[in-house]
Amino acid sequence: MLKQPTDHDLHRIAEANHFVLSEAEIGAFQNSIAKSLASYTTIEDLSGSTARTLDRNCGHAPLPGQNAYGAWAWKTSIRSAEAGALHGKRVAIKDNISVAGVPLLNGSAILEGYVSDSDATVVSRILAAGAEIAGKAVSENLCFSGGSHTSYPEPVLNPLNTQRMSGGSSSGNGALLAANECDIAVGGDQGGSVRIPASWCGVVGLKPSWGLVPYTGAFPIEPSLDHLGPMARTVDDIALMLEVIAGRDGLDSRQIEVPHALPSYTAALEADVSGLRVGILKEGFGLEGISDPDVDDAVRQAADAFGKLGMKVKQVSVPMHLHGLDIWTGIATEGAWSVMVRDNVIAYGSQALQDIGLIDFYRKAKLEKAQLFSPTVKGVILLGHYLAEQTGGVFYAKAQNLRRKLRAAYDQVLSEVDILVMPTTPTTAPRHEPEAPLERFMEIALNMMHNTATFDATGHPALSIPCGTVGGMPIGMMIVGRHFEEHTMLAVAKAFEREVPFRSN
Repeated sequence: MLKQPTDHDLHRIAEANHFVLSEAEIGAFQNSIAKSLASYTTIEDLSGSTARTLDRNCGHAPLPGQNAYGAWAWKTSIRSAEAGALHGKRVAIKDNISVAGVPLLNGSAILEGYVSDSDATVVSRILAAGAEIAGKAVSENLCFSGGSHTSYPEPVLNPLNTQRMSGGSSSGNGALLAANECDIAVGGDQGGSVRIPASWCGVVGLKPSWGLVPYTGAFPIEPSLDHLGPMARTVDDIALMLEVIAGRDGLDSRQIEVPHALPSYTAALEADVSGLRVGILKEGFGLEGISDPDVDDAVRQAADAFGKLGMKVKQVSVPMHLHGLDIWTGIATEGAWSVMVRDNVIAYGSQALQDIGLIDFYRKAKLEKAQLFSPTVKGVILLGHYLAEQTGGVFYAKAQNLRRKLRAAYDQVLSEVDILVMPTTPTTAPRHEPEAPLERFMEIALNMMHNTATFDATGHPALSIPCGTVGGMPIGMMIVGRHFEEHTMLAVAKAFEREVPFRSN
């Protein structure tokens, strides 16, 4: 029950907002507020309880010997249908996505003790399609890292070389797929978090067009950057999962642009790709001080396969690509601070379904345990709060406006070619640095996003597919397409997979 504010509360709030109130004004506002609070009593009464009885085995924490790579956050065996497109598939769900009755940590000790009371839309759809939810996969701490070293309670190791990172923030997903401990996984991607672990673990990862897969029931970072997408060892399983989880759910305001009718993504795998136009993005290679020339060369060599498949290949240029990460930073820093920190994962102004249990738990937990925020999240808090104080959101607004120009720049070149190609990550998986000083800790969390983050800002679909190795570690080629043309990208990826077979295990 909300209490009436005291006179001191009103004076304090007025002062914080740079105005003063007389005693007469205080009395008038107290009377007005008392009338308004009656509505909040009604809201509380009408909302009722969200608790429900679950008829499912909600699983357990990984037992000794069940978590060699630190990739499982929770083990389950949840099924609800005996048949369907995903029957026989074991699916891992990134631990920023709600599964009813199962803990949700989102990689952070701050959320220790929270248990989801409902299934995310993607989880409901996966279960209805006959899959088994095999467990929750570890994510990086509040998903704010492209490495695999910030997660609670321990870092995630790359099964291909346990001295190296698996990539983040869907770090557990990549490791579990590489270790063959699940068939398909669903991850989140705000800056590359599906594609980075796909690249470093030698699997396939798709960030769909913004909004294509409903985000309902997942822990947000910034609504205009939030994406969910499938990860798997084969393009076939990516298409299969996308066909199950894509489409409007009527609950997610991110889906404003999503077509009401979608193509068959599995049927698209058999499409003839000869004659399609491939653009090798000049600015995606040779990033000064960042790119490994061997990775660049391997991706260029792998792209020769497109010509062998009858596609027309040429180099294209989008100069603004070099500023994509800057624009993303302007959106992500203040946006993440406002949604994840100031506003308790509420995106004010959105008509999306709200997770009341998560909002209430997280609000209280972060007040009590803010010291447990990871260094990467603390960095967002410090800079985001400072920017809000100094500029009142002006730079966030400028970045949002520049997003439109960035999107238009890619759209222009995508009117001349059908897909863009570049390295997913500029290097192979780096080594874990357990003794790294704080500055290095943060650097290795965010220094691989130059080619990935820009497409979270623009919302273009982007898929990472393994295309070879450098120094014994896999490298990813990123295929980028037009909005809501995942079917074309998947056809190209499948043809490439046939021509250049690669398996991480």
